[in-house]
Amino acid sequence: MTDQQSNHSSHREQTRSVFSARKLALMASVVTGLSIAVYGFSPSSGGFDLFGSPAHAEVSNGVAAQPAGFADMVERVKPSVISVKVTMKEKVSDASSKNNDDGSDSPMERFFRQFGGPDGMPQNPGRDGRHGEMMGQGSGFFISSDGYAVTNNHVVDGADKVEVTTDAGKTYTAKVIGTDPRTDVALIKVEGGSDFPFAKLSEGKARIGDWVLAVGNPFGLGGTVTAGIVSASGRDIGSGPYDDFIQIDAPVNKGNSGGPAFNMQGEVVGVNTAIYSPSGGSVGIAFSIPASTVKNVIAQLKDKGTVSRGWIGVQIQPVTQDIADSMGLKQAEGALVADPQKDGPAAKAGVEAGDVITAVNGQSVKDARELARIIGGFAPGNTAKLDVLHQGKGKVVSLTLGQLPNAQEAKADIEADGKGSTHGTDVPRLGLTVAPAGKVNGAGKEGVVIMKVEPKSAAADRGLKKGDVILEVAGKSVSNPGDVGEALETARTDKKSSVLMRLRSGDASHYVAVPLANG
Repeated sequence: MTDQQSNHSSHREQTRSVFSARKLALMASVVTGLSIAVYGFSPSSGGFDLFGSPAHAEVSNGVAAQPAGFADMVERVKPSVISVKVTMKEKVSDASSKNNDDGSDSPMERFFRQFGGPDGMPQNPGRDGRHGEMMGQGSGFFISSDGYAVTNNHVVDGADKVEVTTDAGKTYTAKVIGTDPRTDVALIKVEGGSDFPFAKLSEGKARIGDWVLAVGNPFGLGGTVTAGIVSASGRDIGSGPYDDFIQIDAPVNKGNSGGPAFNMQGEVVGVNTAIYSPSGGSVGIAFSIPASTVKNVIAQLKDKGTVSRGWIGVQIQPVTQDIADSMGLKQAEGALVADPQKDGPAAKAGVEAGDVITAVNGQSVKDARELARIIGGFAPGNTAKLDVLHQGKGKVVSLTLGQLPNAQEAKADIEADGKGSTHGTDVPRLGLTVAPAGKVNGAGKEGVVIMKVEPKSAAADRGLKKGDVILEVAGKSVSNPGDVGEALETARTDKKSSVLMRLRSGDASHYVAVPLANG
């Protein structure tokens, strides 16, 4: 071998050695989670120092640090988690056979059917819904040493018997203290003990990227621990007006419902309640009720067994960009009042349809759902100050909150009466045929009824449908087709690109911005 070959060989060996060391050091920095400098300029050497001292020492000794585990924390918090078993003897129809449109099920149940089912609802119902014993299982956790525990409403709803099994393997009976279907939270009391290990609800807010541990009873496998991170917050999954879920990617499966999601301080940041699962198993998308919501709900459940929420008596909707443009608003924010309920707190205080609520007690309102959450967080009887945009001008309205009624679901849409003698009048360039409401049975006396919507028209594109009642166009009340045409012509003269319509569908009112065709 020549000297030149020897030098080349020696150079390759040195290069390979340096590369291996570099590779190992970089891997160690990832594995151990150390925040080290990958490179730094070294004045003494006149070059770059690739390694920080700690990583270099580990490589030199041939020992790589192991990633920190969760074992110590799991040992501390796992005893507070329980498996919940429920028995029902009453006749219960198979959820899969329910009619989605009959209004008999809750928004949470509709979500479960759409996205893979609840992970803790009763299984093995009697065949075809006949009388028979049903059994279900879920999870929960103690919040006090005297046996109070949290689980999901959908785990214990309708249960005739509730039993819990602790991490130590002991089984106790429990009674349901109270449930809140709107947030899917339930409080139960375990009987037969006074020194149960319990978990603390977190005072802080979970941050996106924080570690979480989900502990529960998936598929009946009690004491199962999975890890992940907070993937998102403030999720609206369409289960109800108070949706504000934490999304986590820790594996959560059927039976985890009601179980806790712990942060790295051993505090409960959320109660696992739902999963998105086309397959029925975990795909890394789970939803937890924030600890702040749970804390407020269980305080009322423990005190009186029910939850009372503030109410201002308005139908509201988001301010879309189209609506903001139609109203001349600078930003598409706030909650648009579609209809203040007669004699409700808002109506008594002077809030009108078309007003936009932008803040409550100084707290800004981003959208309609946020307004519902803020108002629902207050107790009835409290005073609230609303910042309101009325016809483009700001004002402050003070009112006393009422109590949220139990039922506020809108009924089925009014069907236009095909037997009447009125066939309606066409509204040019919108693709609508309308008739005075007074001439259509069941439509009331206000507004004009949509008798027909042309497919692929501007109206159809915005979701207007047969049977809807147009109450206002561009802020003006309408009672006949001529009023509609006049309001549209005025909007065109003012060079508006769209016009805001106030509609009534069934018992619910809302606004729609409909684009104006040229010509």
